[in-house]
Amino acid sequence: MVEVKGKWALITGASRGIGYLSALFMAEQGCNLVLHSRNAEHSKHVLEEVQAKGVQAYVVAAELSDAEQVVEMLQEIDAKGTQIDIVLNNAGLQIAYRTEFFKTPVSDYLESYKINTIAPAMICYHFLPKMIERGFGRVVNTTSGIRLEPEQAGYSASKAALDKISIDLGSKVNGTDVTINLADPGWCRTDLGGPKAPNSPESAIPGILVGAFVDDKKSGRIFSAQDFSGMSLKDAVVKAETCGAPY
Repeated sequence: MVEVKGKWALITGASRGIGYLSALFMAEQGCNLVLHSRNAEHSKHVLEEVQAKGVQAYVVAAELSDAEQVVEMLQEIDAKGTQIDIVLNNAGLQIAYRTEFFKTPVSDYLESYKINTIAPAMICYHFLPKMIERGFGRVVNTTSGIRLEPEQAGYSASKAALDKISIDLGSKVNGTDVTINLADPGWCRTDLGGPKAPNSPESAIPGILVGAFVDDKKSGRIFSAQDFSGMSLKDAVVKAETCGAPY
């Protein structure tokens, strides 16, 4: 299992929901954190909580639908001299549920792809070469298990595109100590999932993060967080390394 104490992780969407829980969990493992949200004020409470756990941390802000802001965020991290070892691309947008799905507007796709596909891809392209040069890195991109629901076409298509990008990038680093995998939190009661979801956000921990801790040099897998619900991190990693199969 990877020891993350003293390493640095970038978590997008860290101000609430699963991103917030992920930040707390990573801090408990001793991992230093760069906490992203749309507005720096939104992450102030998370910053205080993780620093209280004894790790270094700071906040960055960017609207992920704006590529220029994403670039500026990445440049800010570089300017601070932070060596990002782990990327947790958690942030996402569920733009709408269209009962009249044949009338799905083009904007559903455009906005979904900006945040759910293009922004995480940009972040991967920025940090993966640095990870490869150093010989270590972990990327976990959050995907979705939604299938056969044209009512959520913009969202599900953007996540399917992220799957493809992640798997293809994974083929280039497979067998090295730089890995890129996917994690599906399941349908959870977050702002994105809504109040009718069957799973609590806490149920996604540690499964949503297991890709940051696996140490078997395999990429291009999808981990279903609900398969690890209630498990210790150590047991979850053993299961992931044993059962994790290519997507």
